[in-house]
Amino acid sequence: MRVLFFTYFFLVFAFKVFSQTAPVYDQSKDGFIVFHAIKTDASGKIVPWNHAQPALAYDEIIHLTWNFWDTMRKDYNGLPYYMNHQVWRPKVNDPRGLGGDQLAMAMSSFQLLYMYTGNERVKENMKFIADYYISNGFSSEDDAWANLPYPYNCLVYSGLYNGDMILGKGFTQPDKAGSFGWELLKLYKMCKQRRYSHANEELYLDYCIKIANTLAQKIKVGDAENSPLPFKVHAKTGEVGILKSNEGNGETNMHSGYTTNWSGTLLLWEHLVKMQVGDTTLYKKAHQTMLQWMKNYPLKNQRWGPFFEDIPGWSDTQINAITFAQYIMTHTELFPDWKREVKSIFDWVYSKLGNKSWGKYGVLAINEQTVYQTPGNSHTARQGCAELQYASLVSDSLLSSEAIRKLNWATYMVDSDGKNCYPRDEVWLTDGYGDYIRHYLRAMAYAPQLCPINKDHIIYSSDIIAQVDYAPDINKKNAHYITPEEAKSIKIYYYTYQSKSVEHIRMAQKPQKITIDSKPIPNNPQLSLNSWTWTPMSEGGLLQISKDGYEVKIF
Repeated sequence: MRVLFFTYFFLVFAFKVFSQTAPVYDQSKDGFIVFHAIKTDASGKIVPWNHAQPALAYDEIIHLTWNFWDTMRKDYNGLPYYMNHQVWRPKVNDPRGLGGDQLAMAMSSFQLLYMYTGNERVKENMKFIADYYISNGFSSEDDAWANLPYPYNCLVYSGLYNGDMILGKGFTQPDKAGSFGWELLKLYKMCKQRRYSHANEELYLDYCIKIANTLAQKIKVGDAENSPLPFKVHAKTGEVGILKSNEGNGETNMHSGYTTNWSGTLLLWEHLVKMQVGDTTLYKKAHQTMLQWMKNYPLKNQRWGPFFEDIPGWSDTQINAITFAQYIMTHTELFPDWKREVKSIFDWVYSKLGNKSWGKYGVLAINEQTVYQTPGNSHTARQGCAELQYASLVSDSLLSSEAIRKLNWATYMVDSDGKNCYPRDEVWLTDGYGDYIRHYLRAMAYAPQLCPINKDHIIYSSDIIAQVDYAPDINKKNAHYITPEEAKSIKIYYYTYQSKSVEHIRMAQKPQKITIDSKPIPNNPQLSLNSWTWTPMSEGGLLQISKDGYEVKIF
């Protein structure tokens, strides 16, 4: 991900020693990206390395990267390697600890991956991550910034997360806390079973509320130099951290009081308000303060600020800018001029971070950030996903084609064994996994033709899918809820956290019957509540369901 600008001597020394054992991939050849020779269509435009058809390519890429994560080796302390390190190496461990948003990113991708596959190991991985992080990574109840997760394990094998990579022990990043809180809330909804309840999932909700409370209590109005919540702060004392020079000379720049990575925090407050849990009055006020600041400052001046844990000083980052553009597109009612505003963010990214190295293949790759101008796998995929989202809202076929080529380009970072190497760098467990898989799954929701029909897949839900099973595994896991007669013909079984929702499902064949809570619903070309509609495509089609009920059976 980043060429690190280490401030401390021991970090510089460790990096130099361990870099001698870092894997080196051939990235110098023309017509070659990381692991693969570039493939093109008849017009010379880039296509994925593994399949000419993007739908099949993306599906394979998703499964390759998940399998690499799921089967990663255990570390010295018995934890999976990804719980200790931000960079994977095949023979010797990387000396650095966790990436700042690494665990929240993984949970973000895996919530979508579970919906897409029904793989119970995916859900269990999310629960493991959440359980361990909650148990070993939060500030104390009596700290100035209480009950927030720390982003970094200062002693790599300690199994404890207790500080910040650059500023050290005791410092946390409130924006990452908000993102983790949002992902934890989604996991709570996935684990909240209707038929029975455990105290365990209620702990997830308790910690969501604790995170939301601290962030809402600490919020200020903000200005051009300070976001309403700081980027880095000492949890115990409340001291705002100091940005250090990116030159690595030990000089300081300014207080780390500014970032724009607040979409997760906004979503956390919003959904707790919808659920009517926690201090909803406080959340509403905090949400309004943060949203107004985002509108008044970064949305106007395109000053997006830092995100990454390993950059000592100031940098404007694509992830902050585009994540907020995605937030705007899912909240257009809050942004009357949303089309222009989203395009202005895109234009800023193209101007400041656009990489034309692969222009002859019809793709503009995206550099990660202003202080580290190198193209990123997750960043280019994020850009492609966001452009597809915009294109789906405004019916822009040209932008859609350009977006798909960005996603095609980003497949070349994935090797046939699932390792995902950042171009001109290493195998980052942030950019290559949690902040990668989700962009392909979201892209399928915006452009269903990018989802294959080799198996049925839920590609969108307005709610959280708490349980989903696809044939032929349905009867094995849900024998109590499906009759022997139903088991002969059922294709998909799922239920949602709340009753009212809309789902989009990519299927090879049109369903014969659909029931909601065991009651059949009609096929209605004009989709309305408690009905479904089928849109044929060149292969298979798209099923859309609008329901008021929990349990769905598709035959």
